[in-house]
Amino acid sequence: MKKKISTALTARLERLARRAAANSYSPYSRFAVGAAVLASSGKIYSGTNVENASYGLCNCAERSAVFTAASAGERKITCVVVYTPTQAVTPPCGACRQVINEFGPHARVISICDSKDRIETTLDALLPGAFGPENLA
Repeated sequence: MKKKISTALTARLERLARRAAANSYSPYSRFAVGAAVLASSGKIYSGTNVENASYGLCNCAERSAVFTAASAGERKITCVVVYTPTQAVTPPCGACRQVINEFGPHARVISICDSKDRIETTLDALLPGAFGPENLA
């Protein structure tokens, strides 16, 4: 059974995702995104989107946060919060869903914005039938 994430911890993840968006490097799209990832260790890692003039080398906030967690030795993600300073929520893109799946196939995913609009779901609902490490066994 999955461990419930407290309201206080969820609020902290949301604050950290908002804070991360403030560091966005998005001079081309002007679409700032922040993410906060909760690892099974209880540690939180945040990230923001980083664009590049060649476009193909851009990195999303969710992947930045997950890669930071993995670089710190984390191997299991339990929750991802994504924030965009918009009026409508933005869920993780397909590439981010695939990366989240690597470390948290059943992770809770919360998307928030500047309105009361929000999405609360799980990664396996966002990416059913995902290809993952178990397919390579």
